[in-house]
Amino acid sequence: MMMHKISFLSLHLLLLLLLYLHPLTTVADGNFTTSIDQWCNKTPYPDPCKHYFKNHNGFRLPRQLSEFRVLLVEAAMDRAISARDKLTQFGKNCTDCRKQAVLTDCIDLYGDTVLQLNWTLQGLSPKAHAGKRCTDFDAQTWLSTALTNTETCRRGSSDLNVSDFTTPIVSNTKISNLISNCLAVNGALLTAANNGSATAYRKGFPAWISGKERRLLQLQSARGVKANLVVARDGRGHFRTVQAAINWAGRRRVKSRFVIYVKRGIYQENINVRLNNDNIMLVGDGMRYTIITGGRSVKGGYTTYSSATAGIEGLHFIAKGITFRNTAGPAKGQAVALRSSSDLSIFYRCAIEGYQDTLMVHSQRQFYRECYIYGTVDFIFGNAAVVFQNCLILPRRPLKGQANVITAQGRADPFQNTGISVHNSMILPAPDLKPVVRSVKTYMGRPWMKYSRTVVLKTYLDGFLSPVGWSPWIRGSSYGLDTLFYAEYKNIGPASSTRWRVRWKGFHVLNRASDASAFTVGRFIAGNAWLPRTGIPFKSGL
Repeated sequence: MMMHKISFLSLHLLLLLLLYLHPLTTVADGNFTTSIDQWCNKTPYPDPCKHYFKNHNGFRLPRQLSEFRVLLVEAAMDRAISARDKLTQFGKNCTDCRKQAVLTDCIDLYGDTVLQLNWTLQGLSPKAHAGKRCTDFDAQTWLSTALTNTETCRRGSSDLNVSDFTTPIVSNTKISNLISNCLAVNGALLTAANNGSATAYRKGFPAWISGKERRLLQLQSARGVKANLVVARDGRGHFRTVQAAINWAGRRRVKSRFVIYVKRGIYQENINVRLNNDNIMLVGDGMRYTIITGGRSVKGGYTTYSSATAGIEGLHFIAKGITFRNTAGPAKGQAVALRSSSDLSIFYRCAIEGYQDTLMVHSQRQFYRECYIYGTVDFIFGNAAVVFQNCLILPRRPLKGQANVITAQGRADPFQNTGISVHNSMILPAPDLKPVVRSVKTYMGRPWMKYSRTVVLKTYLDGFLSPVGWSPWIRGSSYGLDTLFYAEYKNIGPASSTRWRVRWKGFHVLNRASDASAFTVGRFIAGNAWLPRTGIPFKSGL
């Protein structure tokens, strides 16, 4: 881990040295001045940077790194708007159903990218008022999400086996490269000191947590608590479907916390909490009793992204006491039960059930506490910054000849502050796997993207896990093995010995608490700024 930390810090120091101490840089009145080409030459992708600014007049040459950062975010947002508009225009004339499915995802994803970049730009502005101001850590999260969105759009074409027609539509924007430049420069400004201040407090609580919802979270169920809306299949509520209640909530003018109580029952529907439908809280009667279930899959004609039984996009989402299930089965390929890209979201005492690609932790900062997660292949995947604490992870019986892989983390850029952290949890075989456990190999993860990052901390590892622990993306492939970061720290159980673990450059056995603590709730997702006293138990450190 220390080698990794030194390497990562070296990237920061190198960028700072290049930006500030380059021999062509001059000092005037105490500020650094240089031509835009010389600034661009110090980014990971200088050509798109120079091309953009040479074709856009009216900007002021930066004198310091923070000014250059703002210019880069403005450039990325301009190109993201252009890409979104081109995709929208193309979609009007598209008659191919599969391409239309991909386009629908891409238009939503690029719309969200514009939103993420706009938040970043507003939050970093020197003129931003206190309610809009953000930390460098917030900015890195939102920029990471913006980049993840572009990658998710691109991968939709391969899901449905259509040619990658989206890349030519947006290729001239070089949006991914421009966002990577933003990440690198913001990463140089990012310091650990502001990680805990990402969200404002009010009397010891995060500003977005009200007294009512604190009390609600402390209860075992929603009975006896006045919710804004009640959903009941038998008609003894405001709505019979969860989506109808979510839609009603989305039309409210004041976006304060909105509590939807979902009574016990099986709700056969696909739900979506859209962008700008913020502060939604779904409370069920317990994961055994309140179940939201769907059966979409890639083989059924959906992209992985759109196959989700529940798609969560609005900010500050909370779910408690609910099961999210995808019943497509192991033969239908990718079939998501829950997809979340909700920043500062909480899932407490929920179950997420599926087979391949069960839980898509797509982006942003997420926290799962006392949840049950079932699946087979890559069943916790995506590119959020996410911590699973006191959770039960249950690999199921896969198709004959398949191996189980628990995680497939999708970090595509070394400056994205994303990864999967499994802390103080248990990894056990699901009941259907137990009879065949000796004939099925199960791994903790494999590198979906080049900079894949997953850590397992103080977790019980049952004996059915493979002694090597981790798997390459494809058997015999060396993809990502030097650039990924997989680590284990003080795990227990029959499979916790690291003696036979993989010998990849990117795999680490952590021995020091100071190294492992980088992936805790307090540091990895800035949890001390938004989780305290919500009524949800959590541990900030190791």
